[in-house]
Amino acid sequence: MKFVRSANLVIKGIFDRLVAACLLVLLSPVLVVLAVLVYLQDRGPVFFLQTRLGKDEKPFTICKFRTMIVNADRLLNQKEKLKNGSRITPIGAWMRKTSLDEIPQLFNVVRGEMSFVGPRPVLPEMLPRLTVEQRKRFRMKPGITGLATVSGRNLLKWSRRIELDNQYIDNFHLGKDLVILLKTVRVALTGEGVVLDRNSGDVDDLAPAPIEQVQSNSDRQAA
Repeated sequence: MKFVRSANLVIKGIFDRLVAACLLVLLSPVLVVLAVLVYLQDRGPVFFLQTRLGKDEKPFTICKFRTMIVNADRLLNQKEKLKNGSRITPIGAWMRKTSLDEIPQLFNVVRGEMSFVGPRPVLPEMLPRLTVEQRKRFRMKPGITGLATVSGRNLLKWSRRIELDNQYIDNFHLGKDLVILLKTVRVALTGEGVVLDRNSGDVDDLAPAPIEQVQSNSDRQAA
């Protein structure tokens, strides 16, 4: 059984990089068009780069198309001052609903930082809030899609997402990956579970951040 799992993981790794490289070539015209649309929206950066945690809790830089206005994080608590009360650009809203903003993560897959299927990568500041059991979600590479993505996506409580992540890892085999990929097509086409802007107040049921982390975040925001 352990040998079968190991073989499946090797095949998964080869499949990920090979298919991701082929898709980058095939989708290059789409990437160019989307990049131009993002740039023309407000002449801002085309890509959104952010540090996330990968396998074994190692940080890496995730790459997505930018869907928010420039300096969106600084305006998180000032939505009422924004046009239409949203930090999402019109092009960004369309890309989020269709999941087109996720395409640049193919570069992460080619680099071996991500997989097509796996737990979604989380921010480093979430790590201290996870229990020992929840941190088992880092046993596999994060994915562009995953069991949690096709089971409710951004509408799920964080504890439920992590529970599904560990469930996926514990029961991993290539057949389930194929099922998740097929379900992802439906989710992408219907926009099921998409939340355009942050809804942490509705879904964040994790343990509070340690006091020292809260202080550190406050110092960074004030800088």
